[in-house]
Parts: sequence; C-alpha cells; structure tokens
Amino acid sequence: MLESFEYITGEISDFVWGLPLIILLVGTGLYLTFRLAFYSFRMLPYAFKLTFSKQDKDSEGDISHFQALMTSTAATVGTGNVVGVATAVVAGGPGAVFWMWMTALVGMATKYSEAILGVKYRQENARGEMSGGPMYYIEKGLGQKWLAVLFAFFAVFAAIFGIGNMIQANAAADVANDVFNVPVWVTGIVFMILIGLVILGGIKSIGRVVSFIVPFMIIIYVVAGVFLVVYNVDAVGGAFALIFTDAFTGQAVAGGAIGTVIQMGVARGLFSNEAGLGTGGIAAAAARTDVPARQALISMTQVFIDTIIVCTVTGLALVMADMYMIDIEGAALTAQSFDELLPAFGSLIVAVTLLFFIYSTILGWAYFGEKCLTYLAGTNFTMVYRIIFVLAIFPGATLSLDTVWNLGDTFNALMAIPNLIGLLLLSGVVVKETKRFNEIRAYEKGKTSM
Repeated sequence: MLESFEYITGEISDFVWGLPLIILLVGTGLYLTFRLAFYSFRMLPYAFKLTFSKQDKDSEGDISHFQALMTSTAATVGTGNVVGVATAVVAGGPGAVFWMWMTALVGMATKYSEAILGVKYRQENARGEMSGGPMYYIEKGLGQKWLAVLFAFFAVFAAIFGIGNMIQANAAADVANDVFNVPVWVTGIVFMILIGLVILGGIKSIGRVVSFIVPFMIIIYVVAGVFLVVYNVDAVGGAFALIFTDAFTGQAVAGGAIGTVIQMGVARGLFSNEAGLGTGGIAAAAARTDVPARQALISMTQVFIDTIIVCTVTGLALVMADMYMIDIEGAALTAQSFDELLPAFGSLIVAVTLLFFIYSTILGWAYFGEKCLTYLAGTNFTMVYRIIFVLAIFPGATLSLDTVWNLGDTFNALMAIPNLIGLLLLSGVVVKETKRFNEIRAYEKGKTSM
C-alpha cells in the first residue's frame, strides 16, 4: 500500500515538474530581471544595508523589517539547504548545484516582485493584522478570484502536508535517528509539543522566536562550512570544476541525463529559496514599512542568503566528500559528508543546526498556511488549522523520505503556477512601484544632504 502511494506521488511529482514548469519558473525570473534592468543585482548591497537600518515605527505593519525577513528566511533555510541539496546531488549529480545557483540569481527578482506586490495589495484582517501575498495581489491586482483561491488552497496543503511541515519533520526524525539514535516517533512527538507552544501566539510570537534562532544557526553553519573548505582546500577547485562541467554534461547521472540535472537543480532550488512560490509576499506583507519596494529589497536578500551562501556550503561538502554515489540519502548523507571532511564533529554540526533550521521553518510555514486559510475561510478556523498542522508533524516524521518529498514537490509546483502567472501579468505594477521608490530615495538623499 505504502509502496503504491510512493509510486503514485512520484509519478505526479515528475509530471508537474516537467519542462513547461521549469521554463515558466526560470523564464519568469529572467523576464523580471531584465524588465527591472538587473535592479536585484545592482541594489543587493543597499538591500543588505536596509535590513539592519532603523525604520519608522509608525508605519503600518505587525513586525519589523528584520523580523519579516527572518520569518521568510526561517521558512526557507531548512531541509532544502541540507536534505534538498543532498537529494538533488544524488538524483541529478553535482551539476544540480549549478542550476540551484542559477535559480537563485534570477529568483532574487522574483522574490522582490512577490514582496513588492505583497505589501502593495495587503489589507487588514478581522483581528487587526496585516494580510497579503499572491491570493491578494492576484485577486485585487488582476481581478481573478478563482486563481487566487487556487493558490491559497494549494498553499494550505503545502503548509500542512508538504514543504512546510511533513518534509521538515521527516528530515528532523532522520537526522536525530542517524546521529543521536533517537527513535523517529520520539522526534515527532517532541516537535509537535515545541511547535504547538509557539504557533498559538501568532505572527508576533513567531517573529520573536525566529529572529533569535535563524541568524545564530546560519552563522554556525556557514562558519563550519568555511572551516570545512579551509581544512580541505585542496579539494575545493576540483569540486567547483565538477559542478560546472556536470551542469552541462550530466555525466554523473546514469545515461548522461542532462534534463535530470536541470530538473533536480531547479526543483530543489525553488524548494530551498521559494522564489516563485509566493511565500515572500506573505511574509513581507506583515512588515512595518512605508513603501512596498523598501521591504521588497530586504526580502530579496533571503534568496541570496539561502541558496548562494547556505546551499553552497552543503553542495561543496557533498561534492568534496564524494559520497553522493553511495547508498545513503537525505540528512544522513550530508551529515556523513561533513564527518568525512571534519572528522569527529562534522555530523554533530549538521544535526544540531538542521534541527534548529527545521524548527524555525515549520514555524514560518505555519504562519503562511494560516494566512492562506484566513483568505479562504476567515479567522473562524484558525485554531482548527493549528491543531491539524501540529498533528501532521507525527506522520511526517515516520513516513518514507521519497513519499514526503514527492508530496512537497507536487504542492510546490501547484502553488508556483498561479503565482508566476500573477507576477508576469503584474510586472508593470512592480516596475511602477520601483520607479516610485527610486524617486522617494532620491528625495530622501537630497533632503539629507541639505
């Protein structure tokens, strides 16, 4: 029964992640990058500066710039950066890492556009909280209620049964069992309790928790990665060479399947940074900001942090250790690769940081799913949603790796399609808001210099 379910979910995942969706995803990012005249590249240093700048506390919104960024980053820096990269390299070869990078580079413009529209079309809900995201900008900006409903519907399922919950719980159980010999059911119960304690407090509670956890864990993981590279510096050049050559040959995959390399790289790149899923717009809408583009610039830095920095650490470790061809998968493969390169404590670093990454990711996605449910049915079912969300953690921890990843990939694709359509058709609004921000920024500069 379970094997049949795994086969069916695998077939569905392969179908939705065919060439048309890959073209739509990457094509949208490229189109927005060119239409914005490479604004996401040119403004990246300024965007990082904005992240830590003071802001007007009187601006509309529920949480700070930084907390909104950390909520978005919390939801993305997780299994995609550790397990996702591992599954991409196993199935697609080292070249998949290159396509993850490419997805991220064009994804910055996508994330920027999601955030700018998320803030522009946000509205206050019955509890006095800000709500925004694809469901709002598709309905209010395009006037296509049915497409907005479709996005929100699939997003709720993705939050509970896919990328936001079950996949995370599965990875947590896997690494806890592999490194600490903790039974998977124990991890499932512990995470149910810890997640339940926080999500009952809503976005402000989530914002406070993740703004503390996420930066700390990312720094530890990246520092460990830098140390890993320095400690094994002789293997770095060969690893980069293999990643670049395999990206266009697919030699590491049986039969030289270049299509598989690209497919896995793009799919896992999207899973990692979520540029194209629309979640960036949901998180940005909660931020206290006076101009949509200001928060959008901050939001797009998440893609760079997530994929260009954190995923690169994992990808290099996997390729340098040369263990991706052995019969190990998921978090265990990344942990053993780190152990191979940093004997004695490599797997411990992966295990501890991944568990915290997963915890913060589940919190971020609990919020995203709740916002989508609120759009569909109001606030009456909030507590029911939170209870179902928490209960779904346990089966996620105990199901097979392939099954939960197939579900996650499928819901990702179904979320991405309506969102990408919305971004393309509203790209003119994004350009207009960007020009308005540039005018405001020029005025602020002139006022400061007077």
